[in-house]
Amino acid sequence: MESARILVVEDEAIIAMDIQNMLKKCGFNECDVSYSGEESVIKALAKNPDLVLMDVKLKGNLDGVSAAEQIQARLNIPVVYITGYGEETILKKAKKTNSFNYINKPFEEKELLTTIKKVLIKSERRAYN
Repeated sequence: MESARILVVEDEAIIAMDIQNMLKKCGFNECDVSYSGEESVIKALAKNPDLVLMDVKLKGNLDGVSAAEQIQARLNIPVVYITGYGEETILKKAKKTNSFNYINKPFEEKELLTTIKKVLIKSERRAYN
């Protein structure tokens, strides 16, 4: 079965690499990382991933929710938000972007994998491993 292409958007390099390693361990070999909202839009347009894991709080001018809005408007790619506890205001804004789900930091590999599988099935975008 073909593996889904996943774009990880996280401005903390260590966390981004941890997520990427979790995904690769679970069989998602086509994982790309972006460290800003602006870069995530550019990479999504260039690579057309099947799923975006988007941190809601990003450094720079474009937060995760705004970046997700731009990506979804152009490509209709499902987004799973990655958020820290206590970011309810941002999550309310995120709900307006038709996000499929969100995961609270810190999360376990099993939770991440389960969420990704559910979103890919729900979106009917692509098969997963």
